[in-house]
Amino acid sequence: MSEASDPRFFSQSGESIRARLDQEMSAALGHTVLSLKEKMAVACRLLADEGHARTLAGQVTVRDSGGSGYWTTGFGAGLAETTVTNLVRVDDSMTPIEGPGMPNPAVRFHLWIYQRRPDLNCIIHTHPPHCCALGLIDEPLSVAHMDAAVFYDDCAFLRTWPGLPVANEEGQTIADALGGKRSILLAHHGILTTGSSLEEALYLAVLFEHAAEVQLLARSTGERIRQIDPALARDAHDFMLKTSMINGTFDYWSRRTIKRHPDLLHAAP
Repeated sequence: MSEASDPRFFSQSGESIRARLDQEMSAALGHTVLSLKEKMAVACRLLADEGHARTLAGQVTVRDSGGSGYWTTGFGAGLAETTVTNLVRVDDSMTPIEGPGMPNPAVRFHLWIYQRRPDLNCIIHTHPPHCCALGLIDEPLSVAHMDAAVFYDDCAFLRTWPGLPVANEEGQTIADALGGKRSILLAHHGILTTGSSLEEALYLAVLFEHAAEVQLLARSTGERIRQIDPALARDAHDFMLKTSMINGTFDYWSRRTIKRHPDLLHAAP
């Protein structure tokens, strides 16, 4: 007798189904092995493919796994040019200690956030067009779709642009506005996503732009955006942010990205 024809299949409680899913997802998802530098190169190339990086603006920073400094892209090379060989490791004062070149000056405001949030190991800041458009019309991200539920009660909005984020005042302002949330929409600027891992911050960055695109598409109809039930949004938020879900998605993205850009694993352009 197949499981689907077993009457017990349709009488299982939601709690038992979730428990089984957790076990199966942990066993099946997120087992691709890449080094930290390889993951960073994949993340940068994917962000470029997704339209997050059309100039030198935008940064990806990751705490060094050995606990000494932060890895980031070298200033002068765009995210679309990132390889495992052109990353830079900087100390807490942004002084390069490994790798070629200098970091993007805006990494300074990342350090403000890391100082406030020891739980974070990765920060991604980019200027994707649909998110930027929301910031231009003073509209926060609307969590009105399942795919946007990862941002439910977890996405801040900084309505006032503090200026170029290369000095301490801007870093303090952005860190204050982010607070304890994972993501933030920066009006007249872009987005910032964070995570306990690079995979988590990247997952949020890609979904952020997708959610903004869908929101603007819905608004263009002239109809009211209908919100989803808060309890269901919270449940979806927690489920979609499971480590197995995040890592399984990253593995899918990394396979596709490496196939498109095999050079990211080798020498710099």
